[in-house]
Amino acid sequence: MGQRKYGQLSLTERIEIYRLHADGKSLRFIAKALGRNVSTISREIHRNSKARKNWEGGYNPERAQALTKRRHARGRSYKLERQPELRSLVMDQLAMGRSPEQIAGRLTREEGNPVISHESIYRYIYWRKWSFGEAFYRLLPRKKYSRGWRVKTGGSSKNLIARRVSIDQRPPAVNARRRLGHWEADLMAFSNNKNVLVVHERKSRFTAIFPQNTKAAESVSKNLRAFFRHIQRHKRQSVTFDNGTEFSRHYELMDTYGMKTWFCDTHSPWQKGSVENAIGRLRRFLPRKTDPTTLTAGQLSTLATLANNTPRKCLGFLTPNEVFFRNKPCVALQT
Repeated sequence: MGQRKYGQLSLTERIEIYRLHADGKSLRFIAKALGRNVSTISREIHRNSKARKNWEGGYNPERAQALTKRRHARGRSYKLERQPELRSLVMDQLAMGRSPEQIAGRLTREEGNPVISHESIYRYIYWRKWSFGEAFYRLLPRKKYSRGWRVKTGGSSKNLIARRVSIDQRPPAVNARRRLGHWEADLMAFSNNKNVLVVHERKSRFTAIFPQNTKAAESVSKNLRAFFRHIQRHKRQSVTFDNGTEFSRHYELMDTYGMKTWFCDTHSPWQKGSVENAIGRLRRFLPRKTDPTTLTAGQLSTLATLANNTPRKCLGFLTPNEVFFRNKPCVALQT
């Protein structure tokens, strides 16, 4: 086998790929003949054989050479393609779970002037995907191409929740996130019908995550009360829930700490959009196939720390920790 190459394919090599491929030779045979990796040959044929508006499809070496030159000419217009050090920094931060918007905003805050826009990062990632088949999009927090809510249908359990108060009665000041102390809570569900409890502060976006071995209302209420016991009084004013019966003992927060509780309308998860967003971000590290019973409180605490040290656009690219603890810090919140 010849020495493996890593440079761009030449026109001569592309002509040989065409000849051997048309002769029915396997990809491995072609790769061995050219001293190339088989994945290089596979990607070359797949990428340059697709049918287009003015092309019926099939591999043509001269067309493949022209398409490659066009791709690389287009690539020079991408800042991340021209600046390897910046590209490495951005990719490292994507791997840490930060979104393009968070990366761009934090760089601007640290440097005092715009370094790169989040749209430039997205365009580069998708250009690499469609031009070179590279899966950089998997570094994006949600790893998906489209956004949108999946609206549920069916009945509601809201009539089973005693002392329930509708979100319609939540004061405008709470809706506007003017003060700390107003929270949202939800269970993050997994494919094995297990859950973890996620608690999220609306103004600072501070997040805490706890093991939740059962959806029983008593257990959920116990964990919530244990968490809020460590929160300063002015930072524990209210909580918003959905209509799951696991939150039916919400009034214990009212009776114990004087906290107000609000409930979303049926099938309206966007009304507690902060915790929904937090759960969506956590899915990068806790996909649905995860077995949460294998996770320790310490591991969940590490994930919460990562989330709380991530700069957010809505906070002027400060972190949730920086906002939540801007005043006198309270004792440990995630133990």
